[in-house]
Amino acid sequence: MFHSARIKLTAWYLLILMSISILFSVAIYNEAKSELIRSLHEQQFRLYYFDNPDLIPAPPHLDQLQIDPQLLQDEENRIKLALVLLNLGIFVLAGGAGYFLAGRTLKPIQIMVDEQNRFITDASHELRTPLTALRSEIEVNLRGKDISTEETKKILQSNLEEVIHLQSLSDNLLQLSQLEKSKGQNIFTSVYISQVIEEAVKKITSEAKKKDIIIERNVKDYKVLGDKQSLLQLIIILLDNAIKYSNNKTKIKVSTERADHKVSIKIADHGMGIDPDDLPHIFERFYRADQSRTKQEISGYGLGLSIAKKIVTLHNGTISVKSSTKGTIFNVMLPIDANE
Repeated sequence: MFHSARIKLTAWYLLILMSISILFSVAIYNEAKSELIRSLHEQQFRLYYFDNPDLIPAPPHLDQLQIDPQLLQDEENRIKLALVLLNLGIFVLAGGAGYFLAGRTLKPIQIMVDEQNRFITDASHELRTPLTALRSEIEVNLRGKDISTEETKKILQSNLEEVIHLQSLSDNLLQLSQLEKSKGQNIFTSVYISQVIEEAVKKITSEAKKKDIIIERNVKDYKVLGDKQSLLQLIIILLDNAIKYSNNKTKIKVSTERADHKVSIKIADHGMGIDPDDLPHIFERFYRADQSRTKQEISGYGLGLSIAKKIVTLHNGTISVKSSTKGTIFNVMLPIDANE
């Protein structure tokens, strides 16, 4: 599809450029022809005056002198040939340049369409899993003649878990869509990053306790311009990710420091680390590390870090990650409030 579109766009570029080139060539030809006739008349005048040096009457006007028609035709043909060759050169160069520019013009559109298609495919795949589980459980149990109350409760509990998963997935997909549409149009206010971190730690503490994980904080009070709820979700996502991939009875450290006109927020865990093959892809939607390498069953749909990346980008910040077998460190850089 994009190849044919590229060819068509190149053809339109060529049509526009060659139309302009031909118009200029016609104007150049007319001007060159007029200049040629004038030059030939002057040449004839000089020859006429040279052949008649003792001529008393005034020589005839330039326009009254006859020009050799064959000479005029030969010169006109030379001008035409030069303009044809020039336009052929322009056609070849413009064709190559137009094809290149058409590719550059369509590249962002192609990337967007590819991402959209991949998003639809991945979302459909993720939705199919819980829906299939729901359908299978319901169909199997509907075939049974005698279902006890206890079995019914288990079925309903399992179905409820799948519904919760579906709701979580739909909420995350909706938020991703909203973040992509906002394009930095959010209204930002001054936010104390220490307050955001404290609130995030409170919300995530129950998950940490399940694995006997301690969250240590070395946080200084810096102000950033941003949306508090979005920043809160950012920290919660990173903390939740650290808890999921950390071993039991370990520590997670949250720290902040100033770096020029930015504040650095680091979240470090002592987990299994991220495989080097997975590292370049962890912020992609629906990407999850290979469980055969992590040796752990990690829940989720692979949308958390993608949402985190979007939040950081909308706050004109950056997010990076370093990982080894000793643990992982996420580093978020956000601009400090100018009034700080």
